[in-house]
Amino acid sequence: MALNGRTALVTGGSRGIGRAIVTRLARDGARVVFTYKENEAAADEVLRAVPGTRAVRADQERPEALAEAFAPVRDGLDILVNNAAVNPRMPLAELTAAEFDRVMAANARFGALAMREAAALMPDEGGRIVNISTLNTAVPAPGHALYCASKAVLEQFTRVAARELGPRGITVNAVSPGATETDLLHATNPPEALVQSAAFTALQRLGRPEDIAAVVAFLAGPDAAWVTGQNIRATGGLLV
Repeated sequence: MALNGRTALVTGGSRGIGRAIVTRLARDGARVVFTYKENEAAADEVLRAVPGTRAVRADQERPEALAEAFAPVRDGLDILVNNAAVNPRMPLAELTAAEFDRVMAANARFGALAMREAAALMPDEGGRIVNISTLNTAVPAPGHALYCASKAVLEQFTRVAARELGPRGITVNAVSPGATETDLLHATNPPEALVQSAAFTALQRLGRPEDIAAVVAFLAGPDAAWVTGQNIRATGGLLV
């Protein structure tokens, strides 16, 4: 129970990697608040499966989402996991200004401002910020330019924030999953691409949400006190 007495906010915690992170942090003893965009049934399922958690609806494309997400943790926050993201498959030829603004707002703007809010609530020494990025910032895929670019923004904020918040004892890191078994992965990739991705990993399989949650739990815990400004590529050896 390494996280006993600590409060965590996980964005996008109702499904996939986010749900696995909520489950793992709660299992490790944290009080966990998580956000969801619109799938109330999925959020309720997490609340039933992981007692003691709390859900709050917050659509990161809306400016109001920041206040909504942080309302339950204004009494203090120890861990922020920026996980929620949108990933429309869109080739450059179909790119629009509106879609650019939507994706950047949800994935980059919200994440950056959430780091600012979290840092203001965190005590000196022991605060943890973990940003979920993607392997695709290093291995870009056709049709995913907006997603890759928005996550690259978050990676740069990770590095700079680690420098700025380090004197307070707050660590800031990123985790970049490879191909991981989620609804989002299957919705944005053809089946043959997933078979190929599994074959390319050193471990010869796709990742599981629990694999990513384990890395996040390490970075959120006391054993990672000397790790900051890093981007850990949790890919099963897809990129070595």
